[in-house]
Amino acid sequence: MTQYLETDVLIIGAGGAGMYAAIAAAETGANVLLLDKSIVGRSGATIMAQMTVAAAVGEEEPDDWRFHLKDTIAAGRDLVDEPLARILCQRAPEKIWQMDEWGVGWARSGNHLTQAHAPGHDRKRCVYVDFLNTGPATARTLRNQVRKYDSIRRVSDLIVTDLVPQDGRAAGAVALHLESGQTVTIAAKATVIATGGLTSMYNRNSASANMGGDGYALGLRAGAELIDMEFVQFFPIGHLAPRMTGMDPIMWDPFRYKLGGRLLNGNMEEFTQNYGAPEDGKYVVTRDAATYAIFKEVEAGRGSPHGGAWLSFEHIAEADLRAAFGPVIDRLADNGIDLTKMAIEVAPIAHYHMGGLRTNDSLATTLPHLFATGEAVGGANGANRLSGNAISEVFVFGELAGRSAASLRHGAMPNIREAAAPYLAVIVEAATRTSDGTAPTAAIAALQNIMQQDVGPFRTAEGLRRALADLTELTDLLPDLPTGGAKAFNQQMADWFGLRNMVLVARTVATAALARTESRGAHQREDHPGLDEAWTYNQVISLNGDEIQSSRGEVRRLAQEELV
Repeated sequence: MTQYLETDVLIIGAGGAGMYAAIAAAETGANVLLLDKSIVGRSGATIMAQMTVAAAVGEEEPDDWRFHLKDTIAAGRDLVDEPLARILCQRAPEKIWQMDEWGVGWARSGNHLTQAHAPGHDRKRCVYVDFLNTGPATARTLRNQVRKYDSIRRVSDLIVTDLVPQDGRAAGAVALHLESGQTVTIAAKATVIATGGLTSMYNRNSASANMGGDGYALGLRAGAELIDMEFVQFFPIGHLAPRMTGMDPIMWDPFRYKLGGRLLNGNMEEFTQNYGAPEDGKYVVTRDAATYAIFKEVEAGRGSPHGGAWLSFEHIAEADLRAAFGPVIDRLADNGIDLTKMAIEVAPIAHYHMGGLRTNDSLATTLPHLFATGEAVGGANGANRLSGNAISEVFVFGELAGRSAASLRHGAMPNIREAAAPYLAVIVEAATRTSDGTAPTAAIAALQNIMQQDVGPFRTAEGLRRALADLTELTDLLPDLPTGGAKAFNQQMADWFGLRNMVLVARTVATAALARTESRGAHQREDHPGLDEAWTYNQVISLNGDEIQSSRGEVRRLAQEELV
């Protein structure tokens, strides 16, 4: 029997952006259903983030949101949705102070916030929580705020399988409760997608396991448009060797720009200057430039033993390392890593997605009554995200999406029982397949290998066409993959629905990457090197039946007087 729920605002995804949206919606008086396919408040990317938050609070040196905006636009290589980026940069400082009031615990130097000079910024702009604790502290603070609202209902282990469009609008969703196997229909006056990005589609990534592009697929199947899907950001210095357990693979970035870690090739030589990205002792090269430089050194036979680059802090005194990172130094020692005596190996890993659901300034998607927030939003970062902007998006876009969705709470509640029936039938049918064959988990691994090999940091037409052919084969396999023949406690069926989303989203990434015959930001075509001004527009993705369609969209610009 299907459970039927109703709510003013449905929020799918309960990481940082989802929780912020829930708080903002509840503050207006809306009833909120905050759900996650994992554990509410303890999943997604935010809780894993160890680094910094960009905001022009001007605590270390004079700053202004317009300077932050200028750096964001420059990092995005002329594809940034400038009105969205302005909202992000203009409102970020007030969110930093709000989180401070809520007790997040920003690092301080005396009576002011400490700020770091992160890559791509023109000054010290990024706040953080010591020691490498920004994400966990942010998630904890937002969980505590969510608990204050009786109007926020929290549900974990609920997998949304489809949105339910009705009368040309998003009217709710259908879902599977993983623990009980019960199907659930949720009617909602407004829905917010807060499911994060897609980087777990790559076999080397920094994401939590549930970052498989769910929100993009849900929106696309329901009729919403996607934008900039070709732009997947690879974190250049993900940990490669020696083996390290219990620590985030992207932890080296704050070490590097806070203390000046030296990036070296296999000959122990600095090299980014050879690719147009001199660091001049400041070590603030942008991520796309660093990724390119490392891959080219490896390609030329000048990589480190495990196929990456060396990152060395051997020139930093132990006292300075401890002053900057305290107990983290001891955790590294437990892993056999002494930074004063050895370099470590790093290599690019999938980290963030600049594309996502296409929205307006209220974060409404092209499907009425459907909103997006956090990494699910496309356009605000253009071709490359500026370091530190991800959690700023969590705060700013979270609040904006929550309030925008809650503005629809006075409308009539849709009755979606009949409209939901075909989507519930998909869940029922999936539970009937018990035949032998490739397990969904194995198919996911195959997809990750396809993406890593042919849709990674450096692409060619040949590789992208091969990826699309392989992804088409996986799509054709979907109806025959076994799902275990049960609904309760069935991780195999959960994997099947995850794969269903991954395959669709992977096809949008490869399709957009094949069409863009230039190299720009995080999208690098080895067969089309260099930026082509003729490609200074966004690619918009829509779905017509099973066919992925791509069209050109003009980049939204601000008037010149709004930029100064």
